[in-house]
Amino acid sequence: MGTTPGDRSVHFPAIENKHGRPIAYWLAELAALGDAKYAEQIAFLRERHEFSQAHANAVVMYARGSTTTRRHADPEQYFRGLGGDRERTARAIFDAITAEFADLEMVIAWNQPMLKRGKDYVFGLSAATNHLLLGPWGANSVELARPLLNGLEANKKTIRVPIDWQVDALLLHALVRARLAELADPR
Repeated sequence: MGTTPGDRSVHFPAIENKHGRPIAYWLAELAALGDAKYAEQIAFLRERHEFSQAHANAVVMYARGSTTTRRHADPEQYFRGLGGDRERTARAIFDAITAEFADLEMVIAWNQPMLKRGKDYVFGLSAATNHLLLGPWGANSVELARPLLNGLEANKKTIRVPIDWQVDALLLHALVRARLAELADPR
């Protein structure tokens, strides 16, 4: 069992300690359920053996062949996986931000590209089939940039843009500046 980032097996020592049996036992128990669905396997471990959701998920997903929670090794792999307009627009969004804020580091977190300054997240993006969600971090980033939205749909934490969006660098910079100001003065 490795310990690479996102490795489900990091939970195994705690599971073995808490439930008094090796992981091989729990994998065999799940195998004995036959072609049970994910929800049935989770319920079996949670209800019958008092597993936490995190521990049940780690064992079930491992048994199903998913040894890691990570879907993307790096941002480049994420972008390539989008393809077409989604890829072009997502890249253009991050290019517009990093052209102005070159000190931000792009990482994968929660299986999505994110920009960080030091240990603090500043901006993220997620892709759906028909739109992209801009995820500016910060308590008030979206609200502070609301006058710049030009008809874009927004809620408290995200802004929805079409996959062929003409990137608005001013909006993106305002979102990032709001977060950076919050980090500089975290009252």
